[in-house]
Amino acid sequence: AGCLLLAKCLQSMPGIVVEVHTNGWVSDEKVFEGASAIVVYSDGGGGHPFLQGDHLEKIGALMKQGVGLGAIHYGVEPTTERGNKEFQEWIGGCFETFWSVNPHWDADFKTLPKHAVTRGVQPFKTNDEWYYHMRFPAGMPRTTPILTAVPPDSTRGKEGASSTHGGNPEVQKHKGEPEHVMWVTDRADGGRGFGITGGHFHKGWGNDDQRKLVLNAILWIAKASVPASGVESKITPEDLAANLDPKGK
Repeated sequence: AGCLLLAKCLQSMPGIVVEVHTNGWVSDEKVFEGASAIVVYSDGGGGHPFLQGDHLEKIGALMKQGVGLGAIHYGVEPTTERGNKEFQEWIGGCFETFWSVNPHWDADFKTLPKHAVTRGVQPFKTNDEWYYHMRFPAGMPRTTPILTAVPPDSTRGKEGASSTHGGNPEVQKHKGEPEHVMWVTDRADGGRGFGITGGHFHKGWGNDDQRKLVLNAILWIAKASVPASGVESKITPEDLAANLDPKGK
């Protein structure tokens, strides 16, 4: 539903062609031919569609051609053993187990850097499963933070305890410090990438600033022109409710 909503919001942009492919890896890999950018909003970890079979190598070949890559929410998490190094290079950072955490909290983005992806975006605050303490390349030479906020110390996990997603001594060393939850990268291969850790709650796409930020980022990684005021989109409650899967109790 999130992919379909974002795609609908981009359909009015001149010269932009958007396709949505659901339920894992694409059914026909010919769809990658001529693509300027790929965005993955999916399961992560061992269930990440990029980590099945030879998919990581196929994405890598596209990256060498300068294709843009964006990852949303769980899509920013490969496994430590496979995909971690590539994701740091391709999108500028990633979730790493026993390093990053995935709590729900109110992230207050009080300031935004000047960048093409922040055009027209105002500071905002949302409750989401904002992963943080991401694994970034040393020194972040090509990575630019976009969304940064200070998480509650309670979200860093129990002191001294360590778990795959719930906290560890490394993240606990940084109590009270700001953490990056969205970033962009200019890759050495000439391509561009972005990662955003929010997106657990579909209703978050109803926030005009969060939605605009990601729409801008999609255009940016595709090397399309981002309007001076950002991508304008209007959605209704009906738009937001469309295409949702039925949920059990």
